[in-house]
Amino acid sequence: MHSQALVAHIPGLRRYARALTGDAWAADDLVQDTLERACSKWRLWTVGSDLRAWLFTVMHNLYVSGVRQNLRRDAGLVRVDIDDAAADLTAPPSAQDQAIDLQRCLLLLPPDQREVLLLVSLEDLSYQQVASITGVPIGTVMSRLSRARSRLQVLMDAPATAPPADTGHASSGFPTHQNLRRLK
Repeated sequence: MHSQALVAHIPGLRRYARALTGDAWAADDLVQDTLERACSKWRLWTVGSDLRAWLFTVMHNLYVSGVRQNLRRDAGLVRVDIDDAAADLTAPPSAQDQAIDLQRCLLLLPPDQREVLLLVSLEDLSYQQVASITGVPIGTVMSRLSRARSRLQVLMDAPATAPPADTGHASSGFPTHQNLRRLK
């Protein structure tokens, strides 16, 4: 593996990691762990195959492993839903409210839906590439993407002070967000 090829994919890895974790420090750690793993396991990459997809697969697997470890470690802790504490966390409106709302809404999506939505919409990967990265069938990718788009639309349309309504699934009758709609 040539280091120039690896370096070229760092911006995309950082974007995806930041969107997955919602935290700049955690995203940088995830990118570094991904690059370390890629360098130590470079023999597993097939020359001539899509290096970008392989790197995203490595990152996906590291992220999922980290989430599982955190769940086991935090099993005894009491979690508070941010929507339950929303009244206590209000801040004065600002010009960045829309951007913050998008990030907040993305973080409210289930991780499997958020991953698929980000890989398709942000990284512009095909359904087949996303299926390969996440290790699920292409139909599951399309289903998760549809549910993520519907849920994100509901979350973005909900008032900031009220908890968002649960849509159930993609057939809820809500239109998909036009800016996130991509056909692969």
